[in-house]
Amino acid sequence: MRIGVLGGGQLGRMLALAGYPLGLRFRFLDRVAEAPAGQLAELLQGDYADEAVLGRFAEGLELITYEFENVPVGAAKWLAERRPVYPPPVALEVAQDRLAEKTFFQGLGIPTPLFYPVLTQNDLLDGLERTGFPAILKTRRLGYDGKGQKLLHSSNDLETAWLQLGGQPLILEAFVPFERELSILAVRSRSGQVAFYPLVENHHAGGILRKSLAPAPATPARLQHEAEHLALRVMEKLDYVGVLAIELFEVEGTLWANEMAPRVHNSGHWTIEGAETSQFENHLRAVLGLPLGSTAARGHSAMLNLIGQRPNTALVLEIPGAHLHWYGKAVRPGRKVGHITLRTAAPDALEVGLKQLEAVLAETPAAAPLTD
Repeated sequence: MRIGVLGGGQLGRMLALAGYPLGLRFRFLDRVAEAPAGQLAELLQGDYADEAVLGRFAEGLELITYEFENVPVGAAKWLAERRPVYPPPVALEVAQDRLAEKTFFQGLGIPTPLFYPVLTQNDLLDGLERTGFPAILKTRRLGYDGKGQKLLHSSNDLETAWLQLGGQPLILEAFVPFERELSILAVRSRSGQVAFYPLVENHHAGGILRKSLAPAPATPARLQHEAEHLALRVMEKLDYVGVLAIELFEVEGTLWANEMAPRVHNSGHWTIEGAETSQFENHLRAVLGLPLGSTAARGHSAMLNLIGQRPNTALVLEIPGAHLHWYGKAVRPGRKVGHITLRTAAPDALEVGLKQLEAVLAETPAAAPLTD
């Protein structure tokens, strides 16, 4: 059985690694010939908007999924007329536009930060009267890992922010004084079976996820239940199939939705070693209509992204419970090139191991900035 995947990045690569033990084969479509998934499976290079390329890609596939949320919706809909596509293209439509996404959440009764659509500088000024400072100005489309957004501390930041982001549809969001950032990973199969992973605590720097802790420390069962309930509302509304990640803010003991990703997610990489069934295997089970695997945590886990640096393999692996995942990418500044998962039986052992890993990474040189 051959599965098609739109996108050939590291998420697709990990989908293939999870699918091979199930007897699956894969074909990837990516704009880049050197996409990491091509090291493991058939890779078709081409433009997602080219129907001739899409036709060649779809030939002989059982079904199609995707590993990033900026797949053109038109391409997903075109393919869906010829092969089953999961998650459904409507999920892409919602997730690709931050205004549509926030509006969708609020329509389901899910709290979000205050937001305001911005097309002109006057819209920005009107929005700031509602949100106040600080606020965050974001592009409505194509922003990820902190790109396409500017934090506005005062009116002194407006001119620079508008020069950088103006001229395209934007959204202004009130800054939320959250206690911590969390994410819930949920999975729903073609049969309607659902499962939820434990809440994950995420730590970002420069807009990029750096570290995840799972299960999220000091999290009451009430909060887990709240996260599952809101994720279920989203999945049922979209008739969703596959893994869904929702990024959340914890605000005074309640959860506010920030963004959702209709795919396997960086904050779920810990599940490869840290859960009974990884997010990647469960995504494949879901889209194939197979019974979902247990999402229970196996002890305590931490995931550290490797961003623009490649640590010494031996130094990483000599730390008990550490697992290194390399994506087969060239090391460049700001680029996610791998991750390390640390899994231990007890939280104190996790803390010790994290300090050792962070020391190794602190001694690992970062990629030199590109020069002309």
